[in-house]
Amino acid sequence: MKQIRWGFIGCGEVTEKKSGPAFRDVEGSDIVAVMGRNAAKTRMYAERHNIPKWYTDASELIEDADVNAIYIATPPSSHATYAIMSMRAGKPVYVEKPLAASYDDCARINRVSEQTGVPCFVAYYRRYLPYFIKVMDIVKSGKIGKIMDVQISFSCPPRELDYSSQENLPWRLQPDIAGGGYFYDLAPHQLDLLQYMFGVIVRAEGICSNRGGLYKAEDNISACFQFESGVCGSGSWCFVGHESSRDDRIKVIGDAGMLLFSVFDYAPIDLITSEGHTSIVVANPPYVQLPIIKSVIEHLQGLDVCECTSVSGTPVNWVMDRILGKF
Repeated sequence: MKQIRWGFIGCGEVTEKKSGPAFRDVEGSDIVAVMGRNAAKTRMYAERHNIPKWYTDASELIEDADVNAIYIATPPSSHATYAIMSMRAGKPVYVEKPLAASYDDCARINRVSEQTGVPCFVAYYRRYLPYFIKVMDIVKSGKIGKIMDVQISFSCPPRELDYSSQENLPWRLQPDIAGGGYFYDLAPHQLDLLQYMFGVIVRAEGICSNRGGLYKAEDNISACFQFESGVCGSGSWCFVGHESSRDDRIKVIGDAGMLLFSVFDYAPIDLITSEGHTSIVVANPPYVQLPIIKSVIEHLQGLDVCECTSVSGTPVNWVMDRILGKF
């Protein structure tokens, strides 16, 4: 069996629980190096997780002969740079979502992947979670009939860090680093799931505003879109609402029923038809990225085919850039 020896570029919060441990839970996979800009924090991370090598220069990690695959867990603005460097070095890449900070950068990644023949995968891990597999199974089963409409509703109050001064705001609120505000961080999961279920979105328009005045990025977004299947959809995102407005819901309306599910809270799935109301609880694995990481590793070992590639993840950025009026 081919041994996959990972190098991490970035060692922030997401690598602690969501993804990092999963790389060692799959047979034939290990973490041999990590890179971070802060030397002290990177060394502590490596020691804490028993990773033998650590770097503060990404190029040194990429050039390390012991590393034969790269996991990029940095803010989106550097995804394209590191992914392209890795692929040109002949090393497959697994990139955190969204694939990049813009649709144009996604296109660059795809061109280099095609030119080099080196695969690039993107961490839309919800496609592989039991909760959403159940959602997709219900939709495909025809229990709610022909799909007529899809509605995204998301609202949350400001986070404590949102009240920071402009120079201390989290990177997710700095469009030049994140690609947008919280919309560019959270909406990718919702939009990827819907495109996975209903096909690529071919039309998208949006209206954006900043109502809270806490930061410069958009904090309210309304959008409408249409899938290649003909299904129409809409979405509303508010990141400065009152606590009472907190909402995380996608509603799928069919001509024989309705399906309600959440994306981030994993609330019970509600199936409503003429036969009644069913509430379905589905548990997910402790490390939510384990199923997709297993698929990526087995793809690199020649045992499976992972379909969550950079090409399949790119339409999400196209939709978000359209909604935000980038083009």
